[in-house]
Amino acid sequence: MAKTLKIAVVERDRERAVMIVDGLRDAGDHDVIVIGDETGLSRRLSEINPDVVLIDLENPSRDVLEELALASGPMERPVAMFVDRSDGALTQAAIEAGVSAYIVDGLQKQRIKPIIDAAVARFQMFARVRSELAATKAALAERKTIDRAKGILMKSRGISEDEAYALIRRAAMDQGRKVAEVAQALITAAELLK
Repeated sequence: MAKTLKIAVVERDRERAVMIVDGLRDAGDHDVIVIGDETGLSRRLSEINPDVVLIDLENPSRDVLEELALASGPMERPVAMFVDRSDGALTQAAIEAGVSAYIVDGLQKQRIKPIIDAAVARFQMFARVRSELAATKAALAERKTIDRAKGILMKSRGISEDEAYALIRRAAMDQGRKVAEVAQALITAAELLK
């Protein structure tokens, strides 16, 4: 990791917190903030606005996972969670809350950096997938709008699909707008004239 990361460490036990902070400092020049109590975790994470969150819990409760999800942090930043023991339901809940790395019985000083690196890489991969999905959904919605506007023109003017698209496209170029914007305006006008 080239840049200095602001890392929030959620850890109740002072000795374990010191070990984590030492591991992070050995791995690079990081700005590390320790949160010793999970109460109000979402508010604290919002205030701190870290690049990465590292949580160390003996056994995560659903309340902590809900706080984590409420913080909307997992969708904004990588979260690595170390637990001493877990069950399938809590693992699933952690993943649904957006935890990027869920490590059972694995908190060791030398493992912290590789796990943080993996959590960051996984988070970035999922962020790209979410972004591509949003772009695909937007393109599909635009396509539906354009198709609907073409249908209105085809019906009202008795023209072909290609001619309807050419009219919408020409209007968009003349007005300096996107084809989808002109199509939406046409749909809105047609609905008003019904």
